[in-house]
Amino acid sequence: MLSLARPHRHDVLIAAIGLFGGLFLWLLGLHTQGDRAFVAPWVSLLPLAVVSGLELVRRTAPQTALVVGTLALVADQFTIGNLATVMMFTDLMYAAVLYGTPSAARRIPVTTILITVAVTIGFLAWFRDPQALLIGVVTGMVSFLPAITGVSVRNHRDAAEAARLRADQTALLAEMDRTQAVTAERARMARELHDMVANHLSAIAIHSTAALSIDEPETSREALGVIRENSVDGLAEMRRLIGLLRAGGAAGEPSASPTLASLDALVEQTRTHAASSGLTCTFEDTRGERGPLPAPVELAAYRIVQESLTNALKHAAPGPVVVRLGRDGPLLTVEVSSVLGDRTGPRAPGSGAGLVGMRERVALLGGAIEAGPAGPGGGPETWRVRAELPAEEGMLKT
Repeated sequence: MLSLARPHRHDVLIAAIGLFGGLFLWLLGLHTQGDRAFVAPWVSLLPLAVVSGLELVRRTAPQTALVVGTLALVADQFTIGNLATVMMFTDLMYAAVLYGTPSAARRIPVTTILITVAVTIGFLAWFRDPQALLIGVVTGMVSFLPAITGVSVRNHRDAAEAARLRADQTALLAEMDRTQAVTAERARMARELHDMVANHLSAIAIHSTAALSIDEPETSREALGVIRENSVDGLAEMRRLIGLLRAGGAAGEPSASPTLASLDALVEQTRTHAASSGLTCTFEDTRGERGPLPAPVELAAYRIVQESLTNALKHAAPGPVVVRLGRDGPLLTVEVSSVLGDRTGPRAPGSGAGLVGMRERVALLGGAIEAGPAGPGGGPETWRVRAELPAEEGMLKT
């Protein structure tokens, strides 16, 4: 069934040139065969008109055009013939291979070579004259040659399309990798910024609230001292973060990541800030081996303790806050527990981003983390954060 799609402008041009060229040859009396006594000369224009019309659908219905064109070419052999009809038929053969289905593109060249061989053998047997080989040559030029040309062009076109698709896929994958890298870097920066500054800002918020709510000069002076100390420390942390973000950091700018060796100072700092809230902070390091750990593990462990202490400073009820560091075979265990309950006095608001950041850090290393209420066990109910991190380089998630 012929397609009703609008023909391509090139196909219209080919059809027009073929039709008017054939008419011009007919008017000049140039024919491909001798006179046919029983067929009027004008009848050769009918196959010409049919084939030129089929050129309009050479792209949209190539196989149908080839079948009808073949019938028109056979009919042309019973007339005085027209060279334009034969030339347009070769184009239909070429288009059927180039624009047809993949199966047709494979089948048509094989069919045409078989027809060429059959025609050659048939006319040799009929005429018993070597000149009959010329008929086979002409048949091959009209059918097989345009078909094999179409195969070559189609293969080159398909190879170019495949190369373009590969290039598009490579560009898409590169863009996805870039987007994922940017997202991961933004998440890392968010975790670092939160973990670096939240502890200091929480202390500032608590002590500034206390200074505003308690009208005692000594309390206000003590609170302002803590606020100034945390402001200076927070500013130093921000400068360190800027040093990490810059390429190599400027000369003299701190850029080293905190390690487990800094936990004593972190716990002591929190103990000072939490004294007014009734919290007592202690640090227990039960590791048998205290050798160096992979840098990402030390940083993650430090940040988990830092964020847990910040949460205790915000939300924990008066009581002990215990930081425990241990080593269980190839795993480094980090645990921070505090008393779960309400407390009086100033409190800092929380956003929940800290727990998300801790889980992200642990997941990136291939570890495990639990955060939630723990059983009372004969004492007050506690909130516990416990993380297990790989302590060996080969165990890190890649």
